[in-house]
Amino acid sequence: MIIQDLPSPNADERPGGAAAIDMLILHYTGMQSADAAIGRLRDPAAKVSSHYVVDEDGSVVRLVPEALRAYHAGISYWRGRRACNDVSIGIEIVNPGHEWGYRPFPPAQMAAVRALCLAILSRHAIPARNVVGHSDVAPNRKQDPGELFDWRGLAEAGIGVWPGPDPDQGPDMPELRAALAGIGYEIALSGAPDEALATVLRAFQRHFLPENVTSKADAATARRVLAVLRAVTDRA
Repeated sequence: MIIQDLPSPNADERPGGAAAIDMLILHYTGMQSADAAIGRLRDPAAKVSSHYVVDEDGSVVRLVPEALRAYHAGISYWRGRRACNDVSIGIEIVNPGHEWGYRPFPPAQMAAVRALCLAILSRHAIPARNVVGHSDVAPNRKQDPGELFDWRGLAEAGIGVWPGPDPDQGPDMPELRAALAGIGYEIALSGAPDEALATVLRAFQRHFLPENVTSKADAATARRVLAVLRAVTDRA
């Protein structure tokens, strides 16, 4: 893989150093062009960055060395950890996003994402369950990379988790909340269905049930939540 280096000033040392890396977070750029996204990720005033950008033609740009902390996840949470930038590598995948005309990710782009992810995973001990999307770690703020992203294809290539067959029956409340927390999401463990639960369910569906992004705790979603929990437990 040929990678072009375009350094961003928006990076610093990781707490604990490079040995702390145990997450891979995938994003879409959500801007109208790759040039606009890269320009913003390199703008000192913007104070945002990622380690890599993958364009729609499959070309890859490195903005921040993996050993350093990039500013891509913002306020975030996964599996009890906050400030996910401290321990993660971030990949921005060029796509206009839901605001500017969300569209499928081209095959050349997905092939490059797969190759880049596999290379990163070969260098760092990142658990499969810690390969996540921006919306997983910040569901109240973010939608990316969204329901058109091929999470299943990545998992089949050895990147992340995809569940086996759904069980015949999923959990009820509060077991559903506990299962979502067991997967890694930040969620209250008690209470009736509410806006916060709907927000987490929408993020879950975008990743693991993209044909059913409803924000509802319906039977299909409950079954898939349990299937994913079993998958991440088996891979722990």
